[in-house]
Amino acid sequence: MKKIKKLGMTIVIAVALIGVTTWLLLGKWMADGMKPLADGSLEYAIILGAKVNGETPSLTLRYRLEEALSYAETYPDVKFILSGGQGPDEDIAEGEAMRRYLVERGVAEERLLLETESTSTYENILYSKKLLPEDVNAVTLITSDFHLTRARMIADGLGLETDALPAKTPKSVVAKQHTRERFALIKTVIVGK
Repeated sequence: MKKIKKLGMTIVIAVALIGVTTWLLLGKWMADGMKPLADGSLEYAIILGAKVNGETPSLTLRYRLEEALSYAETYPDVKFILSGGQGPDEDIAEGEAMRRYLVERGVAEERLLLETESTSTYENILYSKKLLPEDVNAVTLITSDFHLTRARMIADGLGLETDALPAKTPKSVVAKQHTRERFALIKTVIVGK
């Protein structure tokens, strides 16, 4: 009986150690996805969508748009694909909400391409790729810091090289998003989406 208890305890400790190690490694992998940072050398940038409250970008989406706005001012030749469809609880597509936000803040319409059909990160990148000229195979990805590793992995699987422009994550959702993203990363590794 003691041997069984000892074996059981050993298995529990081993599983816990594997779990903690995996958690930490996934966190490091997420941090590594923010490099290399975008430097304006790529002609196109894709801004990945996030929740729209009615017609107003959520805080997560606004943080992505603020990064894009600063980038647009610094690199006036970069064009942006605004990628995100309309969820059942959104009054407009995420891509359209992004367009309005950026135009209202001075970004010229001719620099913006809309992708308004996607419903996932995989679709964001797949549908955005279709808007790129055929000879373009490298883009800047603009999304939340926690999201870049998975987005870049998906882009790589679709034949796109990327650099990154990370947006901060709202403090109110950091724990939730970082936990969710670790599981999403595992899923992406397994199924490629």
